Amino acid sequence: MILANTAASGEELVADSHLLPAVAVGMRVGDLIREYAQHDSNPTALISFGGTVLNVRPSPVVAAFSSRGPNLVTPQILKPDVIGPGVNILAGWSESIGPTGLEEDTRKSQFNIMSGTSMSSYTQDNTKSPLRDAADGSFSNPWAHGSGHVEPQKALSPGLVYDISTDDYVAFLCSLDYTLEHVQAIVKKPNVTCSRKYSDPGQLNYPSFSVVFGNKRVVRYSRELTNVGAAGSIYRVAVTGPQMVRIAVKPTRLVFKNVGEKQKYTVTFVANKGADKTARSEFGSIVWQNPQHQVKSPIAFAWTQLID
Repeated sequence: MILANTAASGEELVADSHLLPAVAVGMRVGDLIREYAQHDSNPTALISFGGTVLNVRPSPVVAAFSSRGPNLVTPQILKPDVIGPGVNILAGWSESIGPTGLEEDTRKSQFNIMSGTSMSSYTQDNTKSPLRDAADGSFSNPWAHGSGHVEPQKALSPGLVYDISTDDYVAFLCSLDYTLEHVQAIVKKPNVTCSRKYSDPGQLNYPSFSVVFGNKRVVRYSRELTNVGAAGSIYRVAVTGPQMVRIAVKPTRLVFKNVGEKQKYTVTFVANKGADKTARSEFGSIVWQNPQHQVKSPIAFAWTQLID
């Protein structure tokens, strides 16, 4: 059997176990095979194991079934956060249970492949080139990859973090159209009140920005950064964005005298007069940087409440 992807799955390949000789191929190869089978009076195929192949490009490839932006429930929150593939991960197996995890499975295996979750359908080729879609090769954007691909080694020393407490999340929920009973049910605390809420859900101390102008020309958000790097760290800001939006960050320089110190900044987004409200969404970024770290926050811009 040849299992060929359609456009919905693109070049994503899942390591399924088949009960008959089979091979899975992406959409592009699948289309070529279909065309060959349709135009050859005696199509033939040979399935053979060619050995393990390393350094495949693009790599890694993240699942096409993963959820991506825009966020239709709370458009002021950018999704996804980051991408981190969790499908077809080959890892050590404890041998305490069989590879299926079922009680009746008494087989023993040192390694296993299990299907998990992921956050994007885009691919990265481990170079500095832009991310591209696994299906059609188009350029990725923060609605697909969020802040980018997780790099565990860099996560050990991020420099700055956007810290959020449980109370902050409760205030965020209270700023949505939930009733107090809904909020209490979500946080599982019947004594929770909505005495504190954000004027805009986008004020949550989130490490990204989703700006929906709607009928407004000006959107202003504040964020708080916590220094988890060295004492005496100094960061300067760099911004990028579309031509139809002006971005102003105050202050433009943050000095952290101590480890654990917190500093706030405010960013103002101004849509130029005459900007086409039917224009497609645009993207940008805010980066706090010094010689040791680059702390980048993606930005998504939309001019209508209903993002398409």
